[in-house]
Parts: sequence; structure tokens; C-alpha cells
Amino acid sequence: MAEKNKTEEYDVIVIGGGASGMMAAGMASRDGKRVLLVEKNRELGKKLKITGGGRCNITNATYNTKELLFKFGKAEPFLYSPFSQFGVKDTFKFFETKRLPLVIEEKNRVFPKSQKAMDVFDVLYKFITQKEVTIMLTNPVSKINMDPSKKKITSIETRKGIFSAKNYILATGGTSHPETGSTGDGFKWLKELGHTANDPTPTIVPLKVSDGWVKKLSGKSVKDMKITFYINNKKAFSDKGNILFTHFGISGPTILNLAHKVTDLLHEGAVTAVVDFYPNLDIGSLDKKILATFDANKNKLFKNILKDIVPEGMTDLIINSGIVPDPSTPVHLVSKIQRRQIVDLLKGKSMTITGLMGMDRAVISDGGIPLEEVDTRTMKSRFIKNLYFTGDILHINRPSGGYSLQLCWTTAYVAGKLK
Repeated sequence: MAEKNKTEEYDVIVIGGGASGMMAAGMASRDGKRVLLVEKNRELGKKLKITGGGRCNITNATYNTKELLFKFGKAEPFLYSPFSQFGVKDTFKFFETKRLPLVIEEKNRVFPKSQKAMDVFDVLYKFITQKEVTIMLTNPVSKINMDPSKKKITSIETRKGIFSAKNYILATGGTSHPETGSTGDGFKWLKELGHTANDPTPTIVPLKVSDGWVKKLSGKSVKDMKITFYINNKKAFSDKGNILFTHFGISGPTILNLAHKVTDLLHEGAVTAVVDFYPNLDIGSLDKKILATFDANKNKLFKNILKDIVPEGMTDLIINSGIVPDPSTPVHLVSKIQRRQIVDLLKGKSMTITGLMGMDRAVISDGGIPLEEVDTRTMKSRFIKNLYFTGDILHINRPSGGYSLQLCWTTAYVAGKLK
């Protein structure tokens, strides 16, 4: 441990001990570099350990690079070089050769077979401790010093001393899950070093809804629905998938991945959304389906046959609607008008979107350094000769489903080679 105001020199200093920081440190040490990994938390990989609900969605098994990079939006043309150096197949090889079997689940999401994020962390921890990586925890960086004439970083100032290196890798992450230490420190340093730092916004985040019926369904989820968003009563876009109702609004993979589009709409005016619980049936077909159920159960109570006409978990939606005031009404007394009202509700239940949840609930945030300021062939700064970037410090939008961690592995691998 260095004494205060004493400088120790390394080949490379990695600032940030998350997923990409650990990978970058391991890559550099594998090539024989003397590495210092500086982390402000008491532990490494704090966010990694909770990602994917504690299961860790390591990557997405989209092996076609063009198809994969399409998911990264405007960043796509910048990413072909790094992904040609370390892509999805390389991620599989990296973890599986280290005795961590992977499994592919719905929508090509890849998880450790054990379903434990800690097993992913353990692989990375062994990777960095097998070589010459010095790890310093509870050691926040207070300042990054630079020589403007040489366009090089000269040292970093930390709680435990001043340290210098030939090269520096900034792997501080974004601002999602601030409770894990992701508070955007790197954005402040980028500006101080002369780079641009786009302000972060939560891009993979639940939506806030004002309607009481949504909150009454809190904790319930429905599969294979269709949700259509409207701006000032004009259709904007729609998507199909699963939805989770919460006490504040709606969530689930489909909703999370649409959040960045909803953000744009909220800047333009009033946003509403309409849920179609039976997107594969038109109104006439759904009416016939419900009528057949009614005819087969004429003498049963209405509340007892609801499970046969609504998606699982959605019986309260019909009961709370008041269409049939007394749920104990015999089925044969439910009128044709009431039946059609039920059909209309199931084909188009509307809600008002009031906003997005904050960074504390964001799975992913954007913001950070624009890719125009990075040589993505090496992940090196175009302004500072000995500075490299990885992971969430880069301004890249991407969906949930393993894309974010794959970005971490790829950029960290390239940065760690220190070309």
C-alpha cells in the first residue's frame, strides 16, 4: 500500500472494479503487464453480483455480428472492429474454458447453467488474481492529473495515495443502480480531461402509470400481450411480449426495452398506452371464444369461469371493472352488452404514462463519452494518448437481454490489450 503523497508506478491502472474493469485488468495482466485495479467500494463486482436478478445474463446468443450490432442503434458502425476481436462466441469460450457452463434461454439470453451471478464473479476474480494484479478496495479516486503538453495522464490521486502508470483504463460505469457505487464519477473526469460527457438518462427502466387499475394488479404479470403507445392520441409504436404490473406502473423485459422510445414521446406531449391481452384474436374471434365458454357454463357463477376467459392472473381486472356488478351473478344472466364490454376491455385497456422511474430502478443508463471521441479499434481516447475506455462509460444505447454485459466483455478485452 502506498503512503499518502508517494507515487507508485504500474504499467496500467484500471479505475473501476466492475465487470469490464475486472476483465480489462485480467487481459492486461495476462500479457505480462503490472496492473493496479482501483475500486471505491469494499468489494469488486457489486453490480455484477445482482445483475439479471442475481442470475447474470452474460450475453445474447446472436452469432451474426450485423444482427447483433443492429441492437446497438447509432453505435453500430463504431462497434464492428471491437466485436471482430472479441464477440459472442469468444464470450462463450472465455467462460466455458474456465469451467462455467452456459445455457441459452428465451430470446437468446445466456446465463450460467448454475443460475448464479456469483459464479460469473468467481471466474473473473480468479482471472485477475492468477496474475500480477494489485487490487485496492475502498480507495476512491479524487483526481486524475494530466500533462496537457504531452496529452497524457500522469497520475491519479486516491484515498490511499498517488499512483502513476504508463496507461490508464477508465471503467467506472454509468449511473444505473447507484446503490452499487455507479454514480457517474467517470463523467465528471471526462469533462475535466477535455472530453464530452453526455448526461445520463435511464434507458432500460420501468414506466410510471397513474391509473388505479394498474396498481391494483401489482405483482401480477401477463404473457404475450400487445402494448401500443400513443402521443396526443396518435399511434406512435407497439410491441408484443410480457408485462409486469407494479405498484408504480408497468415493467418486464418488453417494457424495459421500450423505455427509451417512451422518453422521446414524453417530451412531445401526453402519452397513453393500450394493452391488448389477446393480440392473436380479433374482436369477433374473442367474442366467439367467450360466448362458447358462457354457453358451456350457463349455470355457474360468473366469477368462477373468469379464469377460462382471461389470461392467467387477470381475473381481478374484470371483477374490478364493474362490468358485471355482482361477480356471483349466474353466467346465463350476463347480458350480450356486458359480454361485449368484457371483449372490448380485453382487446384495449388504456393507461396514462406519466414518466419513467429514476436511476435507482434503471437496469441500464446511457450517457458518457461519444464514440466519435474514441478509437474503437483500440478503445483509446482520440484526445489523450494513454487513456482507454470500457463498458458503460461509453454513450451507447442497447436493450436488455445480455447486450450490456457483452459490450463490457468486448470493450474490456480490446482496451486490456493496450494497443
